[in-house]
Amino acid sequence: MKMEEKKRSITVAPFECAWDEGFQFREAGRGCITFEASAQNDITLVFREQPGSQHYHYKMDNSRHYTVILGSHRNKRLKIEVDGKTVVDVAGIGLCCSSCFQSYWISIYDGLISIGQGRHPNKNILFQWLDPDPNQNVQYVGLSSWDKHVGYRNISLMPSAPQNSILWSQIECTYVERDGAAGHTRKEESKDGSDQRVLANFLENWDFSDAIFVVGGERKVVPAHKVVLGSCGDFPFNLISGAAIELPSVSYPVLHSLLEYIYTGSTQISERQLNSLLELSSRFKVKPLVMRCEEIIGCLKINDTISLSSKKLQLSSSGSQAPQFDYFPFKAPLNTQKVEQFLVNGEHSDVNIHVNGHGLVAHAHKLILSLWSVTFDKMFTNGMKESSASNAFFEDVPVEAFFLLIQFMYSGELKVDAKEITPLLVELLLLSDQFGIMALQFECCKRIMEFLSEDTVCSVLRAVSSIPSCKLIEEMCKRNFAQHFDYCTTACMGFVLLDEAIFKDILQHGDMTVTSEERVLDAVLTWCMEACDCFNWNSVDELLSTSKPEELFGGRLTAINTLLPFVRFPLMQQSVLQLMEKSNLANNIEVFRQLVAEAIEFCNVGLCMTTNTCERFQHRRSSYKELQYISDGDNNGVIYYAGTSFGKHQWINPVLAKNIKVIASSPNSRYTDPKALVSKNYQGTCFAGPRLEDGKMCSWWMVDIGHDHQLMCNYYTVRQDGSTTFMRSWVLQGSMDGQNWTSLRIHKDDQTICQPGQFASWPITGPSALLPFRFFRVMLTGHATGVSNTWNLCICFLELYGYFR
Repeated sequence: MKMEEKKRSITVAPFECAWDEGFQFREAGRGCITFEASAQNDITLVFREQPGSQHYHYKMDNSRHYTVILGSHRNKRLKIEVDGKTVVDVAGIGLCCSSCFQSYWISIYDGLISIGQGRHPNKNILFQWLDPDPNQNVQYVGLSSWDKHVGYRNISLMPSAPQNSILWSQIECTYVERDGAAGHTRKEESKDGSDQRVLANFLENWDFSDAIFVVGGERKVVPAHKVVLGSCGDFPFNLISGAAIELPSVSYPVLHSLLEYIYTGSTQISERQLNSLLELSSRFKVKPLVMRCEEIIGCLKINDTISLSSKKLQLSSSGSQAPQFDYFPFKAPLNTQKVEQFLVNGEHSDVNIHVNGHGLVAHAHKLILSLWSVTFDKMFTNGMKESSASNAFFEDVPVEAFFLLIQFMYSGELKVDAKEITPLLVELLLLSDQFGIMALQFECCKRIMEFLSEDTVCSVLRAVSSIPSCKLIEEMCKRNFAQHFDYCTTACMGFVLLDEAIFKDILQHGDMTVTSEERVLDAVLTWCMEACDCFNWNSVDELLSTSKPEELFGGRLTAINTLLPFVRFPLMQQSVLQLMEKSNLANNIEVFRQLVAEAIEFCNVGLCMTTNTCERFQHRRSSYKELQYISDGDNNGVIYYAGTSFGKHQWINPVLAKNIKVIASSPNSRYTDPKALVSKNYQGTCFAGPRLEDGKMCSWWMVDIGHDHQLMCNYYTVRQDGSTTFMRSWVLQGSMDGQNWTSLRIHKDDQTICQPGQFASWPITGPSALLPFRFFRVMLTGHATGVSNTWNLCICFLELYGYFR
């Protein structure tokens, strides 16, 4: 990935902030900064929608922003602030160093803030936090300080990682931590506080041992494991009686070095014992160690330094046989292909895995299963019957997914060759959580995020909602469901199986997109009925004429009171509300009757709503940027904003910049020029000509603000061209798909425009102003004034205002 780099040093004085034209994300709301910093405390980075000044300070900022502080509270804590409010305050993470420069990276992706150490994003993650109300517009990065100087250098800006490669802080990598010169290893503490063992823990360990060495004249007994030894060399277990290998002429330190190299990938040996180690590794064909010994001996001969010294030499493996994962438990010199083959042929197996009802699944190895899973490790070591038995039986596990789980523990690969999300993949995700195999869980999540669609989102959401470590993918599923609400609640009835809390989160999601609020009401009623088919409110109303609510909704009757308030009844047509007012639903369900009455009152008065309704609409608007109408022809509208690439640079025609599309009802020509409508230059002749649609004559100009954007329009402006063909009856409409249109303001015999070149503006009021749309069009619904060409829509400028995202 090519970076845009600023390779220079910056020292930021106390209470100041450094901004640079290069400190800008390519895409608003998504980007990553890597840098080195040296400070006693308070390495502070600010992420804003616009750059600040040198004397900017986040404590005085009233606009929307994120602040990340490393080494806060005198270098004791990590803090994240949103708009000046502390949302994260944790101890001992990402601390500063004043004696040298340390590398850090901070990534923002749709509100997911990831913080890590090192030069490589998405590695060595220190902390992650997901903003429930993401600021999608942050784009500029400021390097700041508190009460002491902070030095920054090697600052690089790059795109942040896509969602399907984000690492969660909950998914931790297995590692071996060296402790001192002896190279002993520690156990890794897993998420639940239990000890997750690594291969080095089994060095000369009797757990699961099925081979022994008898070494030296003192006949010292050293335990080992056939599956480990057999994967890196040729040990003659099949040619000797029992499992003991007699080594009377080999000293214990030499054998220990051989085994330590096999189990850990590194060892130490004295110079005088190096030839003995070479001879022993050659005998058992441990080729990587043979090569290392020969290399060192060759160097010592060249330098003429071979001696009988007790000086220690370090021998380390040159690489890993399993490049897929840093946390793969089998490091070089083990051959992972041989390990996988042991599962296929059952060689050296010490446990047979059975699934009740399906029989034998695999001839496995307790050591390998225990390396991956604390659950298996406890099963085989804590005195359960499986600890000594050669058979292990499992109930209530899907056999195909269970075999894939075992296969993963031998190969480190998810061998599901599917280009979509299948029930098998979801079962495997649940099993990986059940057995605590976080690496497999991560791989399943990556695959699921890659292929997530509205057809599969319900089944995935049901699965991941039960897994605490999958909150990120759960939020992604909720967003996907909300964005495809109509489809997910009609074409896929699996949504009725969702928990109430999950369904409630979707109903109030800021990204929810629906064609009508009646669809939301239908979905709520269908969910409460736990129906196998989609019901609309009319059919439910008919059922209530012969059934009681208790019979119809059963145990979910109480959920009606919780879920119905999330239906925005004021956005429904008044004629529909009047039907609802007289329905059996209103007669039998009190909360339904109250909400319908509120909506009718709102439509009649148009001035006020209940507190709860206002809060719901305000929450919907909170993620939008307000573009407020000030005066005719001002620069505050969304079309002008698109000409700046949404705040990135000076204005250019947004059609030429391809930030929006403008389409006319008639073909483009000298006087029907899409870019002219948004040019801000007065055009003497500019019109959209007539066409026949559904048997009716009409003319229109349409604006597409882009698939990534929506506008809740509350004002619009047009300008008459130089003609006297004035429009009198027309409509402003909005649409999400460019096919189904909602009227935002209807004009009938409107006499406002009466002069060539005249500006005119109108507000959008009532429920329509609260609906987000991507497409907007001004369409003639009746003749314009004049004696000829009265179906020409003669305007040379259009601007839209409101809440934009």
